[in-house]
Amino acid sequence: MTLKIISAEQIEFEGTVQQVTLPGVMGQFQVLNNHAALIAALKAGRMSYVTDGNTVERDIHGGVADVKDNVVSVCLY
Repeated sequence: MTLKIISAEQIEFEGTVQQVTLPGVMGQFQVLNNHAALIAALKAGRMSYVTDGNTVERDIHGGVADVKDNVVSVCLY
């Protein structure tokens, strides 16, 4: 699946990932290939994703995640 991490200034990451873990306002959740479509508000916390077998972690201050057709778009505040 494809992950796009977008801020107001730039596209921070766009690439193929195996999984994404996000800090939703209703609790942490994980997105895998063929996940159902969803839109979720994100709170401050740590997001992570796995690409090419490597786990990348980063802190975020909040945002919105959109999952549809194996594309995860994360718009950060």
